[in-house]
Amino acid sequence: MQQSTLTLPETIDLVEPTPRRLHHVGPNWFASVMGTGIVATAAASLPIQVPGLRGFAQVVWVLAAALLAVLVLLVGSFWVRHPAVARGHARNASMAHFYGAAPMALLTVGAGALLVGGDLIGADVALRLDWTLWILGTAGGLVTAATIPFMMVTQHDVGPDAAFGGWLMPVVPPMVSAATGALLIPHIASETGRATMLYACFAMFGLSMIAALIITTMIWSRLVHYGTSGTARVATLWIVLGPLGQSVTAAGLLGSSAATAIDPQIAGGLQIFAVLFGVPVWGFAVLWIVLATSLTVRTLRRGMPFALTWWSLTFPVGTFVTGTTQLALHTGLPALRIAAAISYVCLLATWCLVATRTVHGSVRGELLGPR
Repeated sequence: MQQSTLTLPETIDLVEPTPRRLHHVGPNWFASVMGTGIVATAAASLPIQVPGLRGFAQVVWVLAAALLAVLVLLVGSFWVRHPAVARGHARNASMAHFYGAAPMALLTVGAGALLVGGDLIGADVALRLDWTLWILGTAGGLVTAATIPFMMVTQHDVGPDAAFGGWLMPVVPPMVSAATGALLIPHIASETGRATMLYACFAMFGLSMIAALIITTMIWSRLVHYGTSGTARVATLWIVLGPLGQSVTAAGLLGSSAATAIDPQIAGGLQIFAVLFGVPVWGFAVLWIVLATSLTVRTLRRGMPFALTWWSLTFPVGTFVTGTTQLALHTGLPALRIAAAISYVCLLATWCLVATRTVHGSVRGELLGPR
């Protein structure tokens, strides 16, 4: 089978010479916030709780929030100091898609504030922080969902074997907004406001899900016709798991919140939808995990190098955990409770590995300098 020769930039390909390495932090770094934040949020809602788990989730959430603040400063500084190079990222057919990571980082940290941060900063402050980050993340996600595909059509040079998991990054943020927005519905005082929020979240659910299905089909076609790249880009196959797990999560959370927002008859239908939609999608997610695991192991045996694309192994797995948790809550099946716990252990192990390698690579300067 023919192997693709395209490569994905591990940090930034188009940069100006500068002695300050930290100014070369690009939008793909926000994936580390997503992958860290989901460890906290998944732990908070896990159907099987153990002593110390909530405290651990709080520590991880603080780490994710601090990392987000640092990256906002660094990436903002890069835009101010090197605007031409920063705009060049948007014209890069590989890097541009990772601008979708920033909105999802905001949304993940915001959800963590509501789920675990209240014990540390106070419930009122946590709620206001979540609202702020949700609004910013939702606005940013809608922008990326509209502009990046437009640029792909009008500006990017896209080859027949170009489809990869990163194509999903700009269109998945609205799905994350749908899931995290469901957590805010009970905190809206107005009945009309709750209903508006619910239906807005479902609209974003559809926006993201249909786009993700189209792109996933293109990725599958690319794999069949061209194989894998044989590089760190293979890790981005795990991104496909993101919209799958997040859609199951969103359907479950919106179904649970519907009773406080709309007519009981429609709300009951949405509860049923959470199961009728969630179980089949969960089944395909399991299939994709098997496929992505097989291809990742195959590439690792052939010497796949470490890169920031390895963070693609964390957030998507985290959404599978939260999606499994929602199905466990809606169905009451012990098997799904156990599956959620097992998948969380896998998420934790993967996060520890990728975080450790990232710190090591950053200290050595392998991930921070221009390439």
